[in-house]
Amino acid sequence: MRKYLLILMLLCTAGWANDFQYSKVMHVPDLSFMPHVYTGLDVLEQMDFSPLAGKIIAVFCNQTAVNRNGRHILDLLKDQDDIEIYVILTPQYGLFGDQENKTKILGKVEKDPNTGARIVNLLDRFVKPPEWTIRDVDVVLVDFQDTGVRYSTYMTTLTKILEVASKLLKPVIVLDRPNPLRGDRMDGPVMRTAYQSFEGYHLVPVRHGLTVGEYALMVNEMGWVKNLQRAELTVIPMANWQRSMWSDETDLPFIALGPGLVDVESSLAYTGMNLLKGTNLNWGQGTTKPYFRAGAPWISGRVFYKKITDLNLPGVKFKHIQYTPTQSKGDGSIPLYYLEKCSGIELKITDRELFDPIATATAIMILAYQLYPRQFEWIHDNYIDKLFGFNLLTTFAAQGKKPEYLPPQWIMDVIRFNEFRQKFLLYE
Repeated sequence: MRKYLLILMLLCTAGWANDFQYSKVMHVPDLSFMPHVYTGLDVLEQMDFSPLAGKIIAVFCNQTAVNRNGRHILDLLKDQDDIEIYVILTPQYGLFGDQENKTKILGKVEKDPNTGARIVNLLDRFVKPPEWTIRDVDVVLVDFQDTGVRYSTYMTTLTKILEVASKLLKPVIVLDRPNPLRGDRMDGPVMRTAYQSFEGYHLVPVRHGLTVGEYALMVNEMGWVKNLQRAELTVIPMANWQRSMWSDETDLPFIALGPGLVDVESSLAYTGMNLLKGTNLNWGQGTTKPYFRAGAPWISGRVFYKKITDLNLPGVKFKHIQYTPTQSKGDGSIPLYYLEKCSGIELKITDRELFDPIATATAIMILAYQLYPRQFEWIHDNYIDKLFGFNLLTTFAAQGKKPEYLPPQWIMDVIRFNEFRQKFLLYE
């Protein structure tokens, strides 16, 4: 599998592409003489917010929308006397993610105490923005840090914003941010149309290697918005970001991307271990190590530890553990096997350059399927197929094949996707 990864890295080359039919990439000040990486928000700040001067705006953001000094976009916009924030749109987990809720509830209306603007969550109550949130604004401004992984719903919600903005002829400005897991790494099968869901809305691999702006360009240019609609999309790019950078190599603050996604390592583990949500294995939810554990009351952890260790998976080591899930903080859901003693394994990433999160997670599930055929289950009407992209994993497990034979099955998906995405890449 490592040789395939090397091939993909060599294939990943990109240059500035600004000849888009429906979208544009804004020309920004040259900051190459500076030693830092600057996000789209930093660049917009360097421009004194001039693209928004005199405008009424809707802002789609969450807790991750901070400049390189840690100031939130809403604080920065509040200082601009000629910009009016009409409404704040938020993705899954709301404006503050799994942090303490700092908003005010006035009647049934949630408001940001800092700006006074109404807050509308686009997942709790709405699948897409109500038209009233966008109809009376001049522009929709978008700024959030994506996970770099297909499961998260943030890019799906952005697509819904593009859908409504297109219908109402409202321009959308996306402030670009890095892919936290590098922009030259892709992995996992491409989503099949028959298995699309809100957690797998676009035809991309599990780990797609795109920035927020590149992903938005792809969606808009390809007509992946409902009914082939296109929005008047502008991307304000980053400065000095390189595709080979992990998020913690950019000297930008890392703000938790969601419950349990507190740093690069947990985000990398999430890339594979989130698949366990389609099984009756606990994935560390309800513990201090979400996405780093796999266990259940019916597992013999010592046997499972030996079997997974014998696979010699690269960049990761395991240990046998026993743990008890308790109420998890952040998403509010009750963890599987709440207050039950679980036996299983805990993984430690020893080399993130070699660690293959999807190969690791699929190996864990296939072993559990083979070792505990009476207890192991694919749950929620084969929800795993929607997470994985199609029914390859469940079919493969049923055939009794060795776990290491699975990853090569999606390598052509990744190669074809890498070729397809080249025209949307903005950075080298």
